[in-house]
Amino acid sequence: MLPSQEASKIYHDNYMRNSRTIGVLWAIFTICLAIINVVVFIQPYWIGDSVNTPQAGYFGLFHYCVGNVKSNREISCQGSFSDFSSIPSGAFKAASFFVLMSMVLILSCIGCFALFFFCNTAMVYKTCAWTQFLCAVCLVLGCVIFPNGWDAEVIRDMCGEDTGRYSLGNCSVRWAYILAIIGILDALILSFLAFVLGNRQSDVLQEELKADSRDLSRSRVS
Repeated sequence: MLPSQEASKIYHDNYMRNSRTIGVLWAIFTICLAIINVVVFIQPYWIGDSVNTPQAGYFGLFHYCVGNVKSNREISCQGSFSDFSSIPSGAFKAASFFVLMSMVLILSCIGCFALFFFCNTAMVYKTCAWTQFLCAVCLVLGCVIFPNGWDAEVIRDMCGEDTGRYSLGNCSVRWAYILAIIGILDALILSFLAFVLGNRQSDVLQEELKADSRDLSRSRVS
């Protein structure tokens, strides 16, 4: 084997080893993103009360719990995604739909992992990249639309009269909303990484095809 061919083979082997390692990390963080997405969708801790609110309580995308004015310790919970009429705001309904779509997209991306055993690796990476990008878009829409429903009567009762669209009054943002924003950044980073891995895999495949064609032409000449 020629020195240049040997060096090329060593580089190729090192690249493939590093690419597999990065791919495994990408898959692990994709699963973590799916867990974040499920938690964000289910948990009712997007916004909540503070020490200055007339009532205790907290709100999620569709499920919320609010305290009684007479007995602030008694908290009644209601709201279900299966019953859209129980969701207090049209904006909350739209936000719930988009966050659900983002959850479905990222779970389908995990399902696409099985395609690595049957299909071209570059194609699978690029498919997952677009899926993760759309997941990020849906999460962005959910996070942007959600505050548009803060003027709902039940939220004004809890957060005070200063509450309005994109203004929380005396209430505060809770951890689930922050986690959703982190999920957006995570989805965008993973999407970019999947695009890079897919393009690199395409380049490696083209180099292998060129190398095979050169070896074939040399064998014919000899």
